[in-house]
This record gives sequence, C-alpha cells and structure tokens, in this order.
Amino acid sequence: MFRSAAVLLLFWYGLSLSAQNPFIRNQFTADPSARVFGDRVYVFPSHDILANEERGRIGWFCMEDYHVFSSTDLRAWTDHGMIVTQEKVPWVDAHSYSMWAPDCIERNGRYYFYFPANKKDTTNGRGFTVGVAVADRPEGPYTPEAASIPGVVGFDPNVFIDSDGQAYLYYSIGHLFGAKLKENMVELASDPVILQKFPDVGLKEGPYLFERNGVYYMTYPHVENKTERLEYATGKSPLGPFEYAGVIMDESPTGCWTNHHSIIRYQEQWYLFYHHNDYSPGFDKARSVRVDSLFFEADGSIRKVTPTLRGVGITPAREEIQVDRYSAVSVSGTSLRFLYPFDTFQGWVGHFEEAGSWMRYNRVDFGPASPASVVVKATGIAGGRFEIRTGDPDGEVLAEVVVPDGLSWHRIRAELSDAPTGIEDLVLVSVDGDPVDVDWIRFVD
Repeated sequence: MFRSAAVLLLFWYGLSLSAQNPFIRNQFTADPSARVFGDRVYVFPSHDILANEERGRIGWFCMEDYHVFSSTDLRAWTDHGMIVTQEKVPWVDAHSYSMWAPDCIERNGRYYFYFPANKKDTTNGRGFTVGVAVADRPEGPYTPEAASIPGVVGFDPNVFIDSDGQAYLYYSIGHLFGAKLKENMVELASDPVILQKFPDVGLKEGPYLFERNGVYYMTYPHVENKTERLEYATGKSPLGPFEYAGVIMDESPTGCWTNHHSIIRYQEQWYLFYHHNDYSPGFDKARSVRVDSLFFEADGSIRKVTPTLRGVGITPAREEIQVDRYSAVSVSGTSLRFLYPFDTFQGWVGHFEEAGSWMRYNRVDFGPASPASVVVKATGIAGGRFEIRTGDPDGEVLAEVVVPDGLSWHRIRAELSDAPTGIEDLVLVSVDGDPVDVDWIRFVD
C-alpha cells in the first residue's frame, strides 16, 4: 500500500518536492548525509521500504537503494532519482536489503559516494563493509567500484577531508573507527583505529565529523537508555582523542529508536539534518528526514537543537502554507490528524477544538505588495470560526474565516482587513472552539 502511494505521489508532484519537516514527502528516507556542492545543498539519505515475505526481514530495516535530493533554499527539493541499487553493485548481496547510512564527498571534481552493505561471500550475508561509487556530478550517474574498501568491517561511513588535503574514513561497528584514506579515495592509507574517548555504555554508531575554528567535532548517535540521542565530542585532530562535550538532540519523544544525522554550514547558517518516523508513527523502521537550524555558543559548544515540524526556510505567502507544520502551538485545544490515514505521505492537518487555541507558523514572505485576500482549505462538522493574526495569538487580525458546516472540505476565501508586506509570522486562532480542521492557507492578490 505504501509503495503504491509513493509511486502515485511522485507522479502528482513530479520531481520537485516542497515541504517543511519532513522535507521529503514521496518516500521514506533516513540517515541524511547533507553536503554543499557549489550553490546547492545535496542530501544523500538511506531509503526505507517496507519488508514483506519476498524482500527483507519483516519488522526490521529494509533498504535496497539510494536517491539523492538537492535544493538552493532548503524548502523546495528536487529528487534526482535512484543513484545506487543493491542489484547493480558487484560485491553486494542483492538479497540483504542492508544499504544503511551513506555519505558523499567531492575531490578534484569527482564525487565519491560511500555506502555500507552486506557482502556476497559472508556467512548468511551478514558481513557489513563499505563500498564506493564514483560520479562526475553530485546527482550522478554513479559507477560502483568492483570491490568494497579492503580492511573495513562496519557500517555508517563518513568521510572528511582536512585542510592539509588528507582524507579520513569513519565508520562504526561496536565502536567508532577512523582511518586515513589514500588520495584515490577508495583505499585505506592507515589501519583503522578505535576512536577515543567516548561513553563506555550503550550503542554508538553513525559518526559524522566536521571542523570549526580549529576544533574537530565528532558527532554520533548514542543509546544511553532506550533510544538514540545525538551527542558530540571535540578534539584537536581528525583522529582524536576526543572529549565528550554534550547532547545535540534529546531522545525521540515518541520512541523512534534511531536518529542519524549530518551537520553543514550553508549561506552563513549551520544546519542539523536528522530523521524521525513522522509518516509512520506506529513503525520506527520507516523514517523521514528533517532539518533544523543549529547554533554555537560563544565558547564553541553546540546549543541543543529542539526538533520542529516547521523546519527551516521562508515560505512565500502566495503558495500553500501548511500551518500544521507549526513553529509553536497552544498548550491545549490543538492536535494533528493525518489527512488520509491510509496514505500518510499526504501529511496531516491542524485540528482546533477549544476557543483561543492556536498554531503559529513563522517566516512567511508577503513580498513588496500586499495581497487582497486569503484562501483556506478547512472543514468542520458543525462549522466554526478562526482568525488569522500576525506575530502572536493576540497580534493584529488579518482576516476572520468562517467554516461552513458539513463533512466536506471547503476552500474559503476571506478578505484581508490589513495585509502586511515583507516577512511575518502568522497565527491561526480558534474563535468559538467548534472543532475545525485546517489543511492549508494561501494568500492571493
């Protein structure tokens, strides 16, 4: 069912995807490796599919290929299609469905895509190693190397090139490992070493290293209790030793077991890419990628990131604004509902059922000219009223929207009393508390 829905959505949306969090809306994605190549951000995630009796292991992670996505504004994303599949890599067991967290890096005008999988010649196909596929463009086409990287036993590869030109490969299996890479980027230049010093207790995996102001930040997921949280350690060299420094993101509030990530700087802002099981709340092996802004304190420590549905980017006022991807919400009287529970990729709607309850959506760009009215897609069995305000729940009223009663969805047009220009935050506030669902709003001239 989910596979059919994904195919239909790709047909409807074409290759351009536009969303907040999750920002990929036509397939399950996880383990996002984000990279800045030229003026675009490219994201190389793993691709979750649902296992059945003919593929994978039911109830477990099932991944057979990789896609690459790109954007110039972190809002509208283009799916460049599948770049590597287990069926066309010479050394991979094509029945293992174990293409886990990848990474990609550029060197001398070529792009090296690193991915883990199970080899053909291991017992029960359960021997993880790391391979490389090479392309002349970030979006491919990629050609896999005939063999995996000799000497690597593990998964979740990450690659870093230091300022002196030395490249490093990191991966995990029980511990976090690091090794130097040869200039050809497909062979080790040193034996792998276990990186020091990290918490002794609990699973550690998914290493991701970056450098800032001469400090090397090793970031990684760690299960201290029941699910993964994102942590980091700092050091003075790419291979450490590292000292534990803190938590980047707390455990999932809904119990999603994994949370893999990457961190980049783009157009003077740092971002954390990560995943959650938004489109599959009952099954945490079908995940979706997210992005939120990341900030450093004056001493170089990372400020803990609070995950949001709003994500990043500025939304044009004259496009559909998904207010259910809210920036903030009232303590009571609001909730989210899937638009179509049988097709979760369609997303959800905001539900209001208490007078004064509200949802705020930040950073909407009205441009230099004020719109004349707003169109709202909403429904309410008994009808209802809500206001669109600027800034805060008690901010200036732009429009009052009256929702007709009945089971149907309505596109309601309301005139604006005082339309803004420039960038504003918007707040939807329930007036009478009658149950109302809101899918989106859009301002029109």
